[in-house]
Amino acid sequence: MRVACCVVREFCKRDTSLLRPAGNKRHKTYTVSHKTYILKTNPYICGMLKAVGIHKSYGQLEILKGVDLSVNKGEIVTIVGASGAGKSSLLNILGTLDKADAGQLFINNVEVSRLNNKNLSDFRNRKIGFIFQFHHLLAEFDAVENVCIPAFIAGTPRMQAEKKAKELLSLLGLNERFNHKPNELSGGEQQRVAVARALINDPALVLADEPSGNLDSANALELHQLFIKLRKEFSQTFIIVTHNEDLANISDRKVLMKDGLIV
Repeated sequence: MRVACCVVREFCKRDTSLLRPAGNKRHKTYTVSHKTYILKTNPYICGMLKAVGIHKSYGQLEILKGVDLSVNKGEIVTIVGASGAGKSSLLNILGTLDKADAGQLFINNVEVSRLNNKNLSDFRNRKIGFIFQFHHLLAEFDAVENVCIPAFIAGTPRMQAEKKAKELLSLLGLNERFNHKPNELSGGEQQRVAVARALINDPALVLADEPSGNLDSANALELHQLFIKLRKEFSQTFIIVTHNEDLANISDRKVLMKDGLIV
């Protein structure tokens, strides 16, 4: 609890909107700058994800210039902006696929920016799901096998993983496609298999980079509605980079990036 309190205080020094003055002694209180407060937010420490002062450069080119972002559990947040604004670079860092040059990243109350490579890989596999513009399904494996891959990496027994994969595929309307390989599926079906794969380990957070970018309008709409359904059923948290205005407009919050910053 002492560590958690220190984390809360550090966050709230940077963002006092997370606090309100303590008026009820039954609540857990935190002292910041000699004043006593309670959190406005849920029991998760300042939300599901907190990124503070994220910087990233490639050579002499500065891509991210001190990005701060908070996302609550069960929230769908879309990140929009012109090409080159830094959206995908930020998403890669939030997903621990890349490391920031400076800044802190907390996911599900863990400061992932301090994890070593082995622990970081394990955390990524178990706690973060990824959905990309292209489905990246393995051509030689059927739908169930593709969905099971992250579970197998996590050490889940085959029968347990396959049972969960079939449950997810059925939830996504693919109960008649268990044994179909990617080339036997439509584009929309392929992307739904990719969504099931992202969910197989019950991740705390799902990150999606232009998930409907390769889909026609009908399949894109179906995928967008699926995100809403998953949030309602599992309180799933999504951060989605998109140029699709329809998807951005149905999210809980739209975040605009410009020139390496959230504006």
